[in-house]
Amino acid sequence: MIIDAILKINPNANVRVSSNDINTCEIEWHNGTTPIPKADIEAKMNELQAEYDANQYQRDRVYPSIGDQLDMLWHTMDKNTELQHKFYDFYQTIKKVKVAHPKK
Repeated sequence: MIIDAILKINPNANVRVSSNDINTCEIEWHNGTTPIPKADIEAKMNELQAEYDANQYQRDRVYPSIGDQLDMLWHTMDKNTELQHKFYDFYQTIKKVKVAHPKK
């Protein structure tokens, strides 16, 4: 997380960090990289953690595969003639494949 914070502040930083604890780690700045104060790094770490926490729902949402989603759509259309007409090309294309290769 320290490296992530440093690279968010300076994407071109060339740095080595000795541990994962901002309070006890040693940071070596290489190739002329301007040192970033630990307080700034810690503030960025807190910001990144808050962003990560706020986006938990994105990690929790697990949708079926695209193939399964398309299959659900097709089966919904297969039961509804109005949808079959409305989405005729899509419905007929999938139906043609299903008829040609039925489940055994």
